[in-house]
Amino acid sequence: MNIEEKFATLGVDNAPGQESLRKDHSLDLRGPALDGIAVDFSHGDVDAHKPTPGSLGLFTEGVLLTGAGQAYTPYRGKSSILESLAPRLSGFTGAAIDPYSELILTPGTQGALFLAVGANIMPGDKVAIAEPDYFANRKMVEFFHGEMIPIPLVWQTQRDKAGLDLAALEKAFQAGARLFLFSNPNNPTGCIYSADEIRSIAALAAAYGATLIVDQLYCRQIYDGRKYTHLCAESERPDNLITIMGPSKTESLSGYRLGAAFGTAAVIDRMEKLQAIMALRCGGYNQAVFECWFNEPEEWLAARTEAHRQIRDDLMAVIDSVDGVSARPTEGGSYLFVTLPELDVSLHEFIRIARAHAAVTVTPGTEFGPQFHHQFRINFSQDHDAAVDAMRRLFRLMELYRK
Repeated sequence: MNIEEKFATLGVDNAPGQESLRKDHSLDLRGPALDGIAVDFSHGDVDAHKPTPGSLGLFTEGVLLTGAGQAYTPYRGKSSILESLAPRLSGFTGAAIDPYSELILTPGTQGALFLAVGANIMPGDKVAIAEPDYFANRKMVEFFHGEMIPIPLVWQTQRDKAGLDLAALEKAFQAGARLFLFSNPNNPTGCIYSADEIRSIAALAAAYGATLIVDQLYCRQIYDGRKYTHLCAESERPDNLITIMGPSKTESLSGYRLGAAFGTAAVIDRMEKLQAIMALRCGGYNQAVFECWFNEPEEWLAARTEAHRQIRDDLMAVIDSVDGVSARPTEGGSYLFVTLPELDVSLHEFIRIARAHAAVTVTPGTEFGPQFHHQFRINFSQDHDAAVDAMRRLFRLMELYRK
């Protein structure tokens, strides 16, 4: 593989916020354009769902009052913030976290994921990944020249579990995979791993000496009273484990690029060394905003979750009303992975048509695995009414292209 081939696998056209940059001039446009408020479902809308109260004041204080002491922190993060954050993360997850050796602040959870993957893959290493799962996982494995072993997630018909093929995971470990990477809640489907699944994953990784990287970005936004199991708090777990979290989508703080990773000290040490040559540190002034994470006003998170549940339910009502369209109701986070019927245009062309002709942007399922060419993902953290209307427009347009 040459340098051009390596970077060709890192296509960005369908990444959140990128679709709107594309201009199409030769689309098969049928019928009149469908008018309505433009909705970009490829990412959440922080205007519709405001950032955590007090976050801007903390940022400003870091700039104006702390100054250089906040701008140039140690690579892992400012000591006082690490000391303050570690017990809050411990209290939430149930895992003991040493702030000095087991925690690092990163430029977003994306930065944490890059550091964790880069700290655990050598060229030729076999890496198990859930599929479908976060679109960047496979790209990072490819970038670091790992050999991917996809583990199917049979999510469509499951309830109360994610549907990971645990037998396939064990076969991957038997075949030499020493790393398993997955998100919980799953991105893009929004399903949550059951306690039994989490314990099985932990036990298998421990038995085969594998490392686990668990992306828990959406674990604070859980619906319908469902139980969430933190793998990092399990009594039986592998020696090498990294958990990734951050105040981002749920808190509408993604613009600050705040992430945190905690776990095995030796892996955190490698991540620090990689961060030192990649980004130096999580944005210095931005680190002050960590102080509002898990310190939100009383009932704020419950209200935020309830607002998103209502959007989810109304979007599911639209989906359920259309013949041949389906989705599993989201259990955590703000994603729906929608399955379409057969169309007489390709998925990618239909998505471009939807953006141009209905002002609706979605992410193609192929970003989450090459076989998902009848699915698209939406982030429903949007204005409630605009989101529902956008989905109705999208399916009205779809009827013009149904086989």
